[in-house]
Amino acid sequence: MSASDTDQAITFKDAMAGFPSGVTVVTTVDENGKWWGFTASSFCSLSVDPPLILVCLSVNAECHPVFEAADRWVVHVIHSDQVDVALRFATRGADKFAGDVFELDHRDLPRMQGAAVTLDCTAHARHEGGDHTILVGKVDQCYRGDNPPTVYTERAFHTLTRI
Repeated sequence: MSASDTDQAITFKDAMAGFPSGVTVVTTVDENGKWWGFTASSFCSLSVDPPLILVCLSVNAECHPVFEAADRWVVHVIHSDQVDVALRFATRGADKFAGDVFELDHRDLPRMQGAAVTLDCTAHARHEGGDHTILVGKVDQCYRGDNPPTVYTERAFHTLTRI
């Protein structure tokens, strides 16, 4: 990569850091029942009919092979009291499921208690997206919690207030 390309990559990352996004923790299990998960801010709704969402996962993530094969996963939109969980899930090698924040749900998947929004997804499609895989999930169930979601922008977490 040339110096110009490096400068452009830095400028691009800085520009994207200024775009506010929700923060999600995505979880699943492998064929042996081991829990896996990651943090993603590259997440959005895709379609209402059928209800589809997309979330992007780095191809270098330790959990990438598991999510490439997973038929089901859970997307949790975090709120301000769950920032520590999102940071843990963004850290390679961390004990992501430490503590008692997660429990098995009705589909035997790890579910975070008290998320702002919880989406039970079934794999719909996967697409190559540069250094990420775009996971498209069909939303089978949607749950809304009592707390507002946390937003990530300018490399920091923020709580929204209504005006």
